[in-house]
Amino acid sequence: MAEGDEMAKSSLPLLEMCEILDRKAAALVTMVDAVAALSCEAARADVTPFDTVDGFVYKEGAGVARGMKGLLNGSKRVGKVKSDAMAEIPNVHGRLREVAKSVHSIAKVELNSSGEMKIDGLAKVVAMTVEALALALLVVGENGFLRAKLNLDSVGDTSLRKGLLDLFQKGCPTEKCLSNGYTMALNLIFQKDYARFVHEVNELLGIVSKIMVWEAVTAFVALEGGQLNSTKAGVEANGGDVKVDIKAQKKKVVLGKGTRAIVELINERLNGEREGYCDDTGSIEKLVEGLVLIFDLRDPEFDGFWKTVKDIVESNETRRLPKLPKGTRDFSKEQMVVREKAFSIITEVFKRHGAVALDTPVFELRETLTGKYGEDSKLIYDLADQGGELCSLRYDLTVPFARYVAMNGITSFKRYQIAKVYRRDNPAKGRYREFYQCDFDIAGQYDKMGPDFEVIKILTELLDELDIGDYEIKLNHRMLLDAMLEICGVPPEKFRTICSSVDKLDKQPFEQIKKEMVEEKGLSVEIADKIGTFVKFRGRPMELLAKLGEEGSEFLENSSSVSAMKDLDNLFKSLESCKCIDKVTFDLSLARGLDYYTGVVYEVVFKGATQVGSIAAGGRYDNLIGMYGTKQIPAVGLSLGIERVFAIMEQRQKDENQTIRATDTQVQVSVLGSEDYCILARELVNEIWNAKLKAEYMVNKRMMNHIKRAVDSGIPYMVLVGEQELKDGVVKLKNIKTSDECTVPRNRMVEELRTRLN
Repeated sequence: MAEGDEMAKSSLPLLEMCEILDRKAAALVTMVDAVAALSCEAARADVTPFDTVDGFVYKEGAGVARGMKGLLNGSKRVGKVKSDAMAEIPNVHGRLREVAKSVHSIAKVELNSSGEMKIDGLAKVVAMTVEALALALLVVGENGFLRAKLNLDSVGDTSLRKGLLDLFQKGCPTEKCLSNGYTMALNLIFQKDYARFVHEVNELLGIVSKIMVWEAVTAFVALEGGQLNSTKAGVEANGGDVKVDIKAQKKKVVLGKGTRAIVELINERLNGEREGYCDDTGSIEKLVEGLVLIFDLRDPEFDGFWKTVKDIVESNETRRLPKLPKGTRDFSKEQMVVREKAFSIITEVFKRHGAVALDTPVFELRETLTGKYGEDSKLIYDLADQGGELCSLRYDLTVPFARYVAMNGITSFKRYQIAKVYRRDNPAKGRYREFYQCDFDIAGQYDKMGPDFEVIKILTELLDELDIGDYEIKLNHRMLLDAMLEICGVPPEKFRTICSSVDKLDKQPFEQIKKEMVEEKGLSVEIADKIGTFVKFRGRPMELLAKLGEEGSEFLENSSSVSAMKDLDNLFKSLESCKCIDKVTFDLSLARGLDYYTGVVYEVVFKGATQVGSIAAGGRYDNLIGMYGTKQIPAVGLSLGIERVFAIMEQRQKDENQTIRATDTQVQVSVLGSEDYCILARELVNEIWNAKLKAEYMVNKRMMNHIKRAVDSGIPYMVLVGEQELKDGVVKLKNIKTSDECTVPRNRMVEELRTRLN
């Protein structure tokens, strides 16, 4: 008796029903990835969303992305067709992996250890777990259905597509059928009928499996359409029956290494073990019948097919492609364009304020870095002893700057630096172990609060010119924070460690911070609660400062807080006069956990939809340089977390459908002919290079290949040379955007290009 029939009786113990569901879900997890990879090629999908492995919501999503890249490695079929159903494959299939593992855990661990299951207790745990699987199945099925329709549109031959469409409409479950299956299952949870609920989710899995089968069928026909011929020319209608020939030998497209193996496996089963289902000149109906049977989870021979596909998927995911270390990333050519643009804007702003560039070593003596970062010192990357020196990778750019100023006896210096820093952190979305920082620092004696004002002003200029959207500069003063801790009764020796706790308030609720301060750092509950009342103070700078300075305020009884409030009054008035105070929020919870800060501290938070955390930070550090030399040199600085800014800029470009051009090439020299014409092409392009224009050359017999390359690369002009042009001593200039052409003598080529490009 088939599994579905057994479950339909609703008399099986819940354990056995979960085991059946677990087995089917495990098979589906592998097959949906393999089939989706075929769809990417069939529909010529844009697969660049698979590149940003660190950007996926689920960890399993990164694994799916790596697997998809492995399956599609070397493919010439993937293209530029954008579709959410394709782009969402990693996160959606990653979520399916997660919940399938949870179901497996329930079936094999918890339920096996507890014997016969009653409809309470662990049955509710089963329902919670399987409910997550049901939702994942719904989304996987919806996306699979959309991809199947894209595959249908990609079938090149009209008659073949029509025949396949008729069969698809008859055989593939609709989105409504999928939605009804999910709703039916969900209603049973409200009725607390958990056994029937698991049974209905199994039925839903069956619907999703059928959709996956039809996605596979449509993808296979789209990819192998060149092989599917009827008599002579291709497809022949015969009484409504479309004839196909599996063994027709047409030029094959280049598939990915993994997808090619899957297609070959399908062909082998169609022509070998499944010979009866698709004769050499069998109909499209017989072909589809054979394909449906191959992918049918209920077929006795499916297990063998599934295991072979699983081997292909896993070998591509884990071994075929090298991997990056966690917390690092590659930048594609399009991403590099965004990055270079951002660096150009940032450098221009820094230079506008009189800063000069500085570079320091990527590693420092360990003693230079230790003791400067408080509790974050544990994140410093230590290097192995080489030659008797203990070294570490730089944690930031501020400490190396302070070391440089002290070592060289500098008393006044305004510098910028854009370089990579390293932190032994736990990688997460927007958090890396290797990343760029863009720093601006002012060291030396200047007018009171002048450097602090200038640094805040620079922050507003940077973020406005980068055009990332709405942001907020949270600002506080470390002397005011210390005064607050003193007023609350915190012992002076605990100021820095309590600051580190307070600094986490943007990520954790106060109750959790309070628990840390009381249980781990030894504060009394009363002191922690008093801190809690102060850190809620947040608002417009001038208004909140006036409130803190009201008669009877405890801050007026503390000399440090009085000094800090005078500094802030000076700063806020300057920012107000320059009309950039609207971006600033005075926030007593902002601590900045680094030990070296002594005055004003600030942190920039992006307020748009992209969740990236803080994107810039900084503050005053008057004592840091003195740690390395004999003189105390006051200093203030900012650091822009450019990786997070990149994420925002890339998301904005995606939302606005902006096309990023990776090359600055202005002219493509296109010589129509064989390789014998390469020397001519090089001569022509050399003339253009010597004129300081940006150019590339291409030699190919087919005009469309030249035009495609120019269009794909966004090159505005082509210089065309064929046999006739060569004889006449002329070249053709073609405007790619307008398709206008003109003929000019070769000796006027450069002059004409200059005129047109200017």
